[in-house]
Amino acid sequence: MAAGSTQHLLKRQGLAPHKKLGQNFLVHERTPKRIVDLAGLHPDDRVIEVGVGLGALTRPLAAACAHVVGLEADAGIVRLHREQQDLPANVELIHADVLKVDLAALVAPGQKLKIVANLPYSISSPFLFRLIEHAELMDFAVVMLQKEMALRLMARPGTKEYGTPTVLLAACAEVRPLLTVDPAEFHPRPKVDSLVIRIAFQPRPARVQALGDFDRALLARIVHAAFGQRRKTLLNGLAGAGLRPDKALLADCIEACGLAPSVRAETLNLEDFVRLSRALAPGIPPNPCLSSPSP
Repeated sequence: MAAGSTQHLLKRQGLAPHKKLGQNFLVHERTPKRIVDLAGLHPDDRVIEVGVGLGALTRPLAAACAHVVGLEADAGIVRLHREQQDLPANVELIHADVLKVDLAALVAPGQKLKIVANLPYSISSPFLFRLIEHAELMDFAVVMLQKEMALRLMARPGTKEYGTPTVLLAACAEVRPLLTVDPAEFHPRPKVDSLVIRIAFQPRPARVQALGDFDRALLARIVHAAFGQRRKTLLNGLAGAGLRPDKALLADCIEACGLAPSVRAETLNLEDFVRLSRALAPGIPPNPCLSSPSP
């Protein structure tokens, strides 16, 4: 469906791209088909699509696998598809916000979540943190993100792009690029390039296996605190988050991990953060809540 056809269809239905929902509709058939090909799906797969839109990605997904559960937050888009009955028979359309839906309820018995999405830029960060929080439910996610955001997820320590989601995703998954998508592929056109990435939770990455068992919730608290104010030293960042009341003891713990209290969070790799979480664990009370700040 070309950009003009997309615009005409939306207008005919009294709809328009919703800025608050970050809607940018794919308008050429080749790109959705390429995404599905790169996703590596099997004919018997059950796939969750986030953001059905006009169905550009939904239809090739439905052709490639047994069942597609399409989550769509826009009531107007849901109404359009239900009135026109224009989606394949193996697509289950659900009016739901992926940031609020019960992800566990979407998992088939004995299976893990497989997600494919042209993800609205406006929910990219909280969506990624939801995946991290529910890593035990995940098989993989193939998602289209703003290119800048996607590159952050693959950044190396010591770079300005390296941050909280980089570390926390590295602790449970492997991220690799699949496809760069030009703004001309969308209506309306975004001002930036997009990048499709694969976030593979299964099989468990070798780097994560090598770390052994560690407290993921505590790791998340420490990483959030360390990157909370990037200009602060590691010691001041952790102390400011109240992870240890005694700053001198906190400095001793950091040094026991082979780190200088004066370093900044972006210089630490995943292994450094895991060692730090183990060293700090005895003095930190449990906190089940995981916040999701911007990366």
